[in-house]
Amino acid sequence: MKPLRLILDVLRRVEGMIVLLRSRLSPYPIVLAAVMLGLFSLIAFGLVSVLHHGTEGRIVSNHRASVLHKLQEILPPNRYDNDILSDVMDIDEPSLDARHPVTVYRTRKQGQPVAAVLLPTAPDGYSGDIRLMVAIYSNGELAGVRVISHKETPGLGDPVDERKSDWIRAFSGLSFEKLEAALWRVKKDGGAFDQFTGATVTPRAVVKQIKNTLDYFSANKDKLFQLPAEPIEDTVIDSP
Repeated sequence: MKPLRLILDVLRRVEGMIVLLRSRLSPYPIVLAAVMLGLFSLIAFGLVSVLHHGTEGRIVSNHRASVLHKLQEILPPNRYDNDILSDVMDIDEPSLDARHPVTVYRTRKQGQPVAAVLLPTAPDGYSGDIRLMVAIYSNGELAGVRVISHKETPGLGDPVDERKSDWIRAFSGLSFEKLEAALWRVKKDGGAFDQFTGATVTPRAVVKQIKNTLDYFSANKDKLFQLPAEPIEDTVIDSP
């Protein structure tokens, strides 16, 4: 039964119950008020539950589409043939997120590893956490990086968002072989990456966490692709 039809049916039944209660409890107004209050509370709870279950499937479906779209922006789907949203797991790694598990998607072609997509968090943005999506090919080369949520100041720190500037796209194709580890810093700190005018903290935090992610991947690549997939809670991909 459709959620709307179910709600209408419940309301019709409730109307009949209210008429019956009023006719039998009218001599007892206090009792009637208490019963009506309890009835309406129960109805409200039931309606919320019906709406939740009725829309849950659509929310999950839209969420999966959002995740897949974000992944495909940095990792072309013709590079892999597995179900990336099923080949997924959570890892506990404080260097990538000190408070929460880090989601890792794995891509493969004909069973062979292609790339891992990790969702670390840079905790030291100017205005708080900066959530990243970092895709790394099995050879250690970055397929791409995206900021998936942040609270940085518009016009100062928000050029990390690819919709505001191309800064984040400069990481695509880089690796420790192409750029030595000591240069994975902003230029103000003696590294290779531009900072923003009037805003150094934000790009510094992002560069640092991308390097941390590459470090982790380099040390744990085999394990990342060998561990079994496991069900995880839906990963929320927020817009910056």
